[in-house]
Amino acid sequence: MKAYSLQEVQRHTSSKSCWVIYNKQVYDVTEFMLDHPGGDDLILQYAGKDVTAVLKDPLEHEHSDAAYEILSENCIGVLDDSAIDAGHGERERLHRQRMALLEQEEESKTYSLADFRPKETDTLADMKTNQFLDLRKALIPQFFHTNFTKEFYLEQVHKPRYLPHPAIFFGHPLLEPLSKTAWYVVPSLWLPFAAYQFSCSWAFDMHYVSIFCFCLGILIWTLLEYLLHRFLFHVDDYLPDHQMAFLIHFTLHGFHHYLPMDKLRLVMPPTLGIAIAYPLVNLGFFLFPLGMAHAVVAGGVTGYVMYDCTHYYLHHAKVFKYHFREMKKYHMAHHYKNYEDGYGITSKIWDVIFGTKLMYTSARS
Repeated sequence: MKAYSLQEVQRHTSSKSCWVIYNKQVYDVTEFMLDHPGGDDLILQYAGKDVTAVLKDPLEHEHSDAAYEILSENCIGVLDDSAIDAGHGERERLHRQRMALLEQEEESKTYSLADFRPKETDTLADMKTNQFLDLRKALIPQFFHTNFTKEFYLEQVHKPRYLPHPAIFFGHPLLEPLSKTAWYVVPSLWLPFAAYQFSCSWAFDMHYVSIFCFCLGILIWTLLEYLLHRFLFHVDDYLPDHQMAFLIHFTLHGFHHYLPMDKLRLVMPPTLGIAIAYPLVNLGFFLFPLGMAHAVVAGGVTGYVMYDCTHYYLHHAKVFKYHFREMKKYHMAHHYKNYEDGYGITSKIWDVIFGTKLMYTSARS
C-alpha cells in the first residue's frame, strides 16, 4: 500500500477531501461524510488527524462492527512514521496528553448542558492527589516556594477547580481587593471614556466618518480580542520553564482556567486593563488622524466592554438563545474540551479565519 506522510494527510481537511488516520493507516472518508449518522461536521472535527483513540473511546461514541467495515473500505494507504517531523510529533503527543487530563473531569461531559453546574472541589483531596496549589491558602505566594516543571504546571493550571467563594489570591490586606473586580465596574469605568472619545471625534463635524471609525474600532477590537487571547494569554508553548514565568502566566490568565467560575476574578481588573489599553490607545492615535483616532478608540473601548461583559455573561448566566447560547457552549468547550483552540469570546469569526475554530459535540441531556 502507498505510504503517506503526516503532512500529506493534514492537507486533506475539507469537505471536498477529508482524510483521517486509524491504527497507522490512512483513510479517505470524503464520500462517507454525507452518510455519517452524526453529520459531516463531526468528521471534519478530526480531519487530517489520528482518530484511533476517539473511535475506541465509549464516552465519545461507541462504533459498531459495521462502522469499522465501512471504514476499511476507504483505506488508501499507510502512515509513514519515518516522515513525521519529530518536533511536530512531540507537539501532537503533548496536545493529546493535556486534553486527556481534561477528559477525566466530569464537567468535560456536561459543560454544554443548559443547567451546567460544576461540582465543588474537595480542597484537601485535590492537594493530596495533584500536589499543585493549596486552595485553602493564598495562591500567589505559593509560587515562590514551588518547583513545578513546565508541563506539570500547564496540565494542572488548565484543570478546572471550583470554590463556593472567591479564592485567596495575594493574601495581603491591601493587594487582595485589587485582585477582585465586579463585572459592572468595567462598563462603569470604560463607557464614559469611550463616550468622551466619541464626542471629541464628533466635534470635528465629520459625522459619517466618526460613525464609520467607531464601527471600525469595534472590528479592530474583535481582532485584538482573538490575538491577545491566543498569543498573550495562551502563550503556553513558548512559556519559559521557570517558576516566575508560571507566576506571570497564572496572574494574566492561568487563574481563569484554574478557577473559571470565580465571579470576582473573571473580568479584567482596572489596573491590568489600563496597562494593556495605554499602548494600544497611543498606537491608535499614531496610526489615524486625530478626528478618526478618537472614534476608533471609542469603538475599540466599547468593543472591549462588550467582550468582558459577554465573557461574564457566558460563564454565569442562563443566556439568551440567539447567538449567546451557541457562544456559551463554544467558550465552555474551550475550558473543558480543548483550550488550545476556540479563542473567540464574542464571536467565532477570527477562529474561522485563522483555522482555530473549535469543533465539539454537545452533551446529551
